[in-house]
Amino acid sequence: MTRKLNTKVLVVGAGPGGYVAAIRCGQLGLDTVLVEGDRLGGTCLIRGCIPSKAIIHAAGQFEAMTAAAKAPRFGISLETSPKLDIAATVRWKDSIVDRLNGGVRALLTRARVRVIEGWARFSDAKTCRVQTGEGEMEISAEHVILATGSVATPLPTLPFGGPVISSTEALALQELPRRLLIVGAGYIGLELGTALRKLGSQVAIVEAQSQILPTYDAKLVEPVRRWLERNDVKLYLDAKVLGLSSTGAVQVQTKSGETLDLQADRVLVTIGRKPCTEGWGLEEMALAMNGRFVRVDERCATSTRNVWAIGDLVGEPMLAHKASAQGEMVAEIIAGKRRRFDPVAIPAVCFTDPEIVTVGPSLREISDTETSVSVFPFKANGRALTLDAGEHGGFVRVIARKDDHRLIAIHAVGDHVAELSGEFTQAIEQGAVLEDIAGTIHAHPTLSEAFHEAALLGLGHAIHI
Repeated sequence: MTRKLNTKVLVVGAGPGGYVAAIRCGQLGLDTVLVEGDRLGGTCLIRGCIPSKAIIHAAGQFEAMTAAAKAPRFGISLETSPKLDIAATVRWKDSIVDRLNGGVRALLTRARVRVIEGWARFSDAKTCRVQTGEGEMEISAEHVILATGSVATPLPTLPFGGPVISSTEALALQELPRRLLIVGAGYIGLELGTALRKLGSQVAIVEAQSQILPTYDAKLVEPVRRWLERNDVKLYLDAKVLGLSSTGAVQVQTKSGETLDLQADRVLVTIGRKPCTEGWGLEEMALAMNGRFVRVDERCATSTRNVWAIGDLVGEPMLAHKASAQGEMVAEIIAGKRRRFDPVAIPAVCFTDPEIVTVGPSLREISDTETSVSVFPFKANGRALTLDAGEHGGFVRVIARKDDHRLIAIHAVGDHVAELSGEFTQAIEQGAVLEDIAGTIHAHPTLSEAFHEAALLGLGHAIHI
């Protein structure tokens, strides 16, 4: 027998967009049901952002101890080399995921959101059926928020399976691969490749374009490229993957036309992600599309009344914090508030070694004649030097309009610069000018002083360079 449930708001997908939308709906007194077929938290919490950063941190600790065992550093030495138990590292990572997953559930409970565990399948725009452990349930809603997220994109010549894995499997390895081949030099591939190299894997990377991290400009990428070079990570740029050979090697065609057979224990394919539009009844909902994404307006409203879509489902950038912001906004619109999604800038962070932060347009998108560019290097920043992060080629770059000095973009590369992303974004979102940053006293010694100095440099009077 099918149980029936009516609700004010139905949220499908409990990732950072969906669960935030559901919590905010609950806070606003809206009767809300959240349906999720997997664990609460979605890709970001369960098999993406959070677990990858845990592995990255553990890898950095292992690298530091390994270096101290080889030669004294900062007056510190180890008499024996550290040993790695990758399965134990993964268990530690899982404990963090479990803790945060439990936290999301508690927040939903406190907001009086009803959570239904099972996969939703829509029969029309406002009705779905969910197969739960207790049988089938039919849910009808006045408002539907679609937050189905995205999935890893397979390579036609290297489908997932066997030794060919996605980032999901890479974050759950029980044995460290001796040889790892990564296909795709975007942020996911480089973050995981850097971590696994620090843990001891031999790493090679194949990229179809002529540069790693091709969405960033060459100067931002250069410190990362140098790290890969110093750590014997082999790069095959302008290269095409043809598939697996009969011996199990990955066949790669180089720019010159030569075909190479690259041996690997694991092949990690990270060529991108695509919106999850299959398996939940999109075709029954009569929604207008924008290419492969669901089309929405500035309020995240779809072409069907009272059906909303957020996060990776609606387009780039596919970032958790964008999804959360959209989810919160939609909840408030349903509750009667006037809102629209129109951020001046959305920060993006690449957790490579060193880290990269970009807020605002890229350098190639900005007019040289109308803007000024000021760059302050971390080698002139005292805090960076105390962190042994001053000589890696890192910097903060501030781009402002020449006529009124208004900031339009801030870029940085260096150790720990991810922690500056909030200040960068706030400055641009609030319409700051160079004089605002120059007139703000920054604590000493901190990495944020590099931002202050870059603003001073833009005004023509940096102090420490």
